[in-house]
Amino acid sequence: MPSIRVKRLTAVAAAGIVTAGVLYAVTRPSERCAVVRSLPDARCTPGAVLPSIGAEQICVRGYARQARDVPASVKSRVYQDYGIAQRAPGEYEVDHLISLELGGSNDIKNLWPQPGSPPPGYHEKDWLEDALHAEVCSGQITLEEAQRAISADWVSAYRARRGAIPTP
Repeated sequence: MPSIRVKRLTAVAAAGIVTAGVLYAVTRPSERCAVVRSLPDARCTPGAVLPSIGAEQICVRGYARQARDVPASVKSRVYQDYGIAQRAPGEYEVDHLISLELGGSNDIKNLWPQPGSPPPGYHEKDWLEDALHAEVCSGQITLEEAQRAISADWVSAYRARRGAIPTP
């Protein structure tokens, strides 16, 4: 399987992050981003997919592990954009709104600091990602349907498949 990479730019830009000589494009609104009711700020994290990736690629065991490529500098920028200066281990994780296992991109427009608690947090979203991936790979839904469900309102998609949100 070919290596999957984020679309990279070769020119230098003031709004970019350079890691190992590669510029990652960064465009965010001037106002702070915010997580509201366990959902990312749509202005900052609208979601992004790799258009050349289809179900036949994502259903190959190990695809998401191979596709994961988010530099620490980009993760730091995500926390900065959302106004999170300090965090305890496990309090947040920089998550892909549209998960890699659903053809999501490592682009900053697909990344947000997802809290672990209170529920629904990243544990519940991880469950949903696995469920949607299984539905795509078994032919129950299309990859595009899964991408729309998770990016539009992942909490509603979780409730539709799992029911009630666990209480802490």
